[in-house]
Amino acid sequence: MAVVLGHNQYGKAENRVVRVFRDRDPHELVDYNVSVALSGGQEPAHLSGDNSVTLPTDTQKNTVYAFAKEDEVVAQPESFGIRLARHFVDNTEPITRARVKLEAYPWSRLNNPHAFVRDGRYVRTATVTCDGPAAWVVSGVRDLVVLKTTDSEFWGYIQDRYTTLAPTTDRIMATSLVAQWYHTSEDVDWGKSFETVLSALQDTFAGHHSLALQHTLYEMGSAVLGAQPQIAEIRFSAPNKHHFVYDLDRFGLENDNEVFHADDRPYGLIEATVRREDAPEPGLAFDPGQGW
Repeated sequence: MAVVLGHNQYGKAENRVVRVFRDRDPHELVDYNVSVALSGGQEPAHLSGDNSVTLPTDTQKNTVYAFAKEDEVVAQPESFGIRLARHFVDNTEPITRARVKLEAYPWSRLNNPHAFVRDGRYVRTATVTCDGPAAWVVSGVRDLVVLKTTDSEFWGYIQDRYTTLAPTTDRIMATSLVAQWYHTSEDVDWGKSFETVLSALQDTFAGHHSLALQHTLYEMGSAVLGAQPQIAEIRFSAPNKHHFVYDLDRFGLENDNEVFHADDRPYGLIEATVRREDAPEPGLAFDPGQGW
């Protein structure tokens, strides 16, 4: 039986980096979790244990921390990711591809120029992939938990012998949103772009009269693309955080859509992509999962 080496990659995952900018008053800081994955030319290491083609993952870790000090681009996760990915591809033979994934944890300033409180409303994300001279930049957000107490319906769906869910014209709709959007340009004010997308997502969720979570996701995506022409597409993963009206009839109490049981599992998982009709193919922009 003949076997061959398939896709492979290696890197240093979850480098926790906090950078304080002390050259300004008040101080500023960024807080990242940075993961690096490299591939290209690693056959000798796998097939014969020849490590002459391998940049140690410890070196990758040190590079992340050194660049956090040396380069102002660290202030935005996308620009920091571009700097790192291009460095590994351009300066490390035989590496041909680098994917740098960043989680950025937001902090809000307290009533003191040098004191902060962790803002837990969401985690900002960025993924930069360089393959030779080509590069793809994807921004994102995860753990954005949103809820509306009305203006949400769900009815008219397929029913069969196993259907027990009752149609409703007024329900709680909630999700813990994951969204990722692909840029067609690197000439972007990353901070402003992120805030614009975040506002579009939240404002549309709040203001849209929903007939299904799918319905609202499409409107959210359309709002994002309408506001920023350099964004080609946005992808959503939205677990439905169910809230079921609790049965109080057995206690002689009327429950007029006021008391709910928040159920964490099982849950509906709604995923969708909204893209411009003329958008370029995303290529390597989106990480399809472990090992690819």
